[in-house]
Amino acid sequence: MASNSPAPEGIDVQEQPTAGAWGEWNPTEDSARPPRGKHRVLKQRGGLARSSTVLGVGVIAAVGAGGIATAQDRPQVAISLPSLPALPDLPEALGGADRSADSDAGSARTAESARSGIIPQQADRRSDAGELLRSRILQQAESQHEAAAAQERAEAERLAQEAAAQQARDAQAAKEAAEKAATEAAEKAAAEEARRAQEAKEAAEAKEKAERAARTAGSFFLPTSAYTLTSHYGDSGSMWSSGHHTGLDFAAPTGTPVKAVGSGKITSAGWSGAYGYRIVLELPDGTEIWYCHLSSMSVTGGSVAGGDTIGRVGATGNVTGPHLHLEVRQGGVTVDPLSWLTARGLNV
Repeated sequence: MASNSPAPEGIDVQEQPTAGAWGEWNPTEDSARPPRGKHRVLKQRGGLARSSTVLGVGVIAAVGAGGIATAQDRPQVAISLPSLPALPDLPEALGGADRSADSDAGSARTAESARSGIIPQQADRRSDAGELLRSRILQQAESQHEAAAAQERAEAERLAQEAAAQQARDAQAAKEAAEKAATEAAEKAAAEEARRAQEAKEAAEAKEKAERAARTAGSFFLPTSAYTLTSHYGDSGSMWSSGHHTGLDFAAPTGTPVKAVGSGKITSAGWSGAYGYRIVLELPDGTEIWYCHLSSMSVTGGSVAGGDTIGRVGATGNVTGPHLHLEVRQGGVTVDPLSWLTARGLNV
């Protein structure tokens, strides 16, 4: 940096050629203009002309914060410092003690520079500005790092939330699928159970029907045994007061057992004119079975089961020989006993 200090009055300083870029300039009598006025010229000391008012050659080139270079190490350049903006207050860490120390150090450097003829530069201020800039850069880098870390944490949290939400959706879907499967299995099991129940019901009904048919076939019995059919229903002749035969005759020896053709109750038992001794058996459906010409009666009232002996074959009443006259009446009207017995599975 060139000095702006004015030359002492009466002395003109001219630019002189140098041996080097910044070689020493030793003013001599030949290179100096003759002084005007009354001035005193100092004698040379050791080959150098010195004056308290003449700025010796020396330029301080501040290169960074690394130190001060002498004028012999750098080419001659004009250095101009830009106007620096007002620096903010340094942190509290750089308190009054530090500033006092910096002030003392600056005073020492100024004194040293004055003794050496070198103008001090604003190295300290640049060092402080560089430190402040470095601090700001570090703070900005730390802020960016924290922002990036926060963004990474936010992204990780978002991914975790999405994963948790996906897991929840998967769990809900699995739960719904399990519930649906359980419902379908329950419905299928219920349908299968209903089908089995229906089959069991149908089988029971079929069994009941078969059993009923078996009971029907097995619950009816022939009225007597060891017999011979001598007269059939509808035969005509003078022997019957109605002009035709109203029953079926089973010729058998006197005393042959007479049985109930089915379960029922005895509604009448006793003498009945041309029918001799007669027993009337009423079946559950209202059908009446008449047993006539009996020699004796074993049961004269109450309920009987199919196959029970209720009397004996005889020849009482209007007869020509011992036999059982059997009539079947439905609604008070006679029907063919042979057809009725055959319809109930009996082989007459």
